[in-house]
Amino acid sequence: MITIMLVCNAGMSTSLLVTKMEKAAENKGIEATIFAVPVSEVEGEMSSKKIDVLLIGPQVRFMLDEYQEKYGDTTKISDINMADYGIMNGEKVFASAMQLLEG
Repeated sequence: MITIMLVCNAGMSTSLLVTKMEKAAENKGIEATIFAVPVSEVEGEMSSKKIDVLLIGPQVRFMLDEYQEKYGDTTKISDINMADYGIMNGEKVFASAMQLLEG
């Protein structure tokens, strides 16, 4: 079981992407918990759960360095490709999360 947390400005714009990523995980037979939160909830989630991958939405990409510094020792962190985010390509975003875990 892997846990992937997506971060965006308000936590709402990524809900469709989460659904598509869950479908991609299911299609690959991978058990995954995938959810989205706004920036304001990241610290609470990181302190209360084991997050394997933290993906940052394009609108909050400026937070990448801060998250790397705070959580990079225990969590794989990356930003979401803007094109994949724009077309809500859950399959590609999920694949990039899996590459982070493998790398």
